[in-house]
Amino acid sequence: MASSSLSSNFFIILMAIISSTFLPNALSRSLMISSLPHSQILNVSKSIRNTVEVLSPKNEAIKQPQQPLYSLSSSSSSSSSSAFAVSIHPRSTLVKPQHNNYTSLTLSRLARDSARVSSLLSTLHIFPTNFTRLDKSVQTEELETPVISGTSQGSGEYFARIGVGEPVKEFYMAIDTGSDVSWLQCQPCIECYQQTDPIFNPIDSSSYNRVPCESPECLALDISGCVSDTCMYQVTYGDGSFTQGELATETVSFGNTGSFSNVAIGCGHDNEGLFIGSAGLIGLGGGKLSLPSQIKATSFSYCLVDRDSDSSSTLEFNSAGPSDAAFAPLIRNSKQKTFFYVGIDGISVAGEMLPVPESVFRVDDNGRGGVIVDSGTAVTRLQTIVYTSLRDTFVKYSQHLPATQGFLLFDTCFDLSSMKTAKVPTVAIHFSGGKALPLRAENVLVPVESSGKYCLAFAPVDGLSIIGNVQQQGTRVSFDLANNLVGFSRDKC
Repeated sequence: MASSSLSSNFFIILMAIISSTFLPNALSRSLMISSLPHSQILNVSKSIRNTVEVLSPKNEAIKQPQQPLYSLSSSSSSSSSSAFAVSIHPRSTLVKPQHNNYTSLTLSRLARDSARVSSLLSTLHIFPTNFTRLDKSVQTEELETPVISGTSQGSGEYFARIGVGEPVKEFYMAIDTGSDVSWLQCQPCIECYQQTDPIFNPIDSSSYNRVPCESPECLALDISGCVSDTCMYQVTYGDGSFTQGELATETVSFGNTGSFSNVAIGCGHDNEGLFIGSAGLIGLGGGKLSLPSQIKATSFSYCLVDRDSDSSSTLEFNSAGPSDAAFAPLIRNSKQKTFFYVGIDGISVAGEMLPVPESVFRVDDNGRGGVIVDSGTAVTRLQTIVYTSLRDTFVKYSQHLPATQGFLLFDTCFDLSSMKTAKVPTVAIHFSGGKALPLRAENVLVPVESSGKYCLAFAPVDGLSIIGNVQQQGTRVSFDLANNLVGFSRDKC
């Protein structure tokens, strides 16, 4: 009888533990899902109009962003606690489109995006070694900056307006959370691609200093070399693009909000690939040489505008950020320190959670898998099991939308040519910790033709999942580096 009583008590205690552990989480998620809108309205007319206007010649000056949403100090000191900001623009506002129609532009964007994803995935399998080959001689606080979209040349980058050198010269540079080394094209050029601004000449800057080979900055490079005690860098990308030249320290400025001296950047004399339009690249990753790491930023955030628009937003450092952000854990991968991983528990469509295990969103013991937030990838990639479930569930709740044939990597498309607006099932990302981000309709269905063909803007992948910039558009993404959090705030551009 005593044994039976003990067993009964043990069972009651066990059930209490299970209930206290799992039921509140399930109840919390259920309440969260019920509070989200099950559908959202897509403005088809406006979206199609943008696909036409993005191809029109632009004679007017670039539209600068409105006043920053958050208060910023205007000190020119280089204190890492100061707040700084610069504008961000889509490339379509910088470079005259070279495409005859929107379909051609979409094809270029998707080709570039596929190359980008291949580049990211390849970095997970590359173990860099130092190089000594340079067979071509190389001659001689809170920060904020504007951000622009870079799609009219088939690239998905967004550009920030960054000042370099003393006296300051400003350049449009691609922002990239998927890499660490910042660089810009430099004279004299062995090989340089076309850029919007004049190419930087280090001779004109009094603050330019070459980095010695044994310096900590040089030793932090994945690939480096040495010529006459000058550190030589080389960065290659999975799509075949590359830059190489000398590593130097320079003064980097953020509009009129401040500047930092002695920032290590690459001065690229040999640059080839799909960078057309930008003067170079600002590395915003998690490694030692990234810009946030070098200026000891406690946080940074950006908001990416619609890639077909002529508007702009800001890239900000050390700003407080929106108070209503949906925060998620910022996860570090010891095998890949550049990428910013985010804790995700699941995805819902029209209020229905996808029946996939949470483990498909996790980094495994070998450092593989997981979900990263990437500014350079356009279309969100999901593990095949997750994508298939998302697609099938989306189709189930989209029976009122006329289906049409797929388009390249998009296998789920709709003909919305007869509609001015369309009701789109809400796709929401559910983060570890209980918060959720319902994506806007424009983040879910994207136009691929000016005739009204729209496709579900997700694609399957094996291995690493990526939240791309199509899903980030119109949302301020905040990286709280001090507290290891990633925040998402809709309509905070």
